[in-house]
Amino acid sequence: MGSVNVNLIVFLVFFAATILHPLLQAQYLALRRARQIAAIERERGSRVITMIHRQETRALLGFPISRMITLEDAQQIIPAILETPPDRPIDLVLHTPGGMVLAAMQIARALKAHRGKVTVHVPVYAMSGGTLLALAANEITMGTFSVLGPIDPQLVGLPAAGFVEVKAQKPIAEVSDITLLLAGMGEKAISQVKRGALELIGDRMPSDKSKALVDKLAGGQWTHDYALTQSEALALGLDVKAGIPASIMELMTLYPQPVRQHPSIEFLPLRPTR
Repeated sequence: MGSVNVNLIVFLVFFAATILHPLLQAQYLALRRARQIAAIERERGSRVITMIHRQETRALLGFPISRMITLEDAQQIIPAILETPPDRPIDLVLHTPGGMVLAAMQIARALKAHRGKVTVHVPVYAMSGGTLLALAANEITMGTFSVLGPIDPQLVGLPAAGFVEVKAQKPIAEVSDITLLLAGMGEKAISQVKRGALELIGDRMPSDKSKALVDKLAGGQWTHDYALTQSEALALGLDVKAGIPASIMELMTLYPQPVRQHPSIEFLPLRPTR
């Protein structure tokens, strides 16, 4: 009987440890992130806000959850921007695949309205809606291999510009009603995104350059996952600065991807050569 009780206690302890370990680890990482953010704020004299969308593992069974820009993000980040003193710079650390245009534009307008300097740091990637946020910044910093992306709207998982092109290239009698409907929605979506982007950058460059930039980013000339490099962003006229501050790169390490049972990539650390 005693052996059964011991086994039961061992099982319960193991079960509790299995449940509590991810929670304690998350709390520890949150504490380290808070300390690092405070250190960056002291270093740069700014307010640091992060928007890090990684695939996360949550809940008891550890299912992966893919994250992107949502209205909930807007509800959290806009008050943080508004409560920042007007003369205090904002450093937004951005790592996102994009998300809702509505939410991205709400956040971008709040960043644009801030009187102090706004710097968007892109350590790895800020695609789609993330690029829309970057357009609101006074300055964008990118690493050597960091990328932005097109902001062309998508409908039912396909580029809005594609439906518009189909309508233009085929006789109306040969275009289905649903395609015509999507083409009409696509024209409106593209126009709205372009207008929003011009609102963000229109006062920072000549009108002909800002219009050309917006036409390229939102017009559908690239696939939606096209990697817009640092040099291309500069060529387009964006105010991009090469190099991410080391303290921000260190902060990024505190947002780890969930460890899979069988990692996709493995390597040994380099040993000093003699």
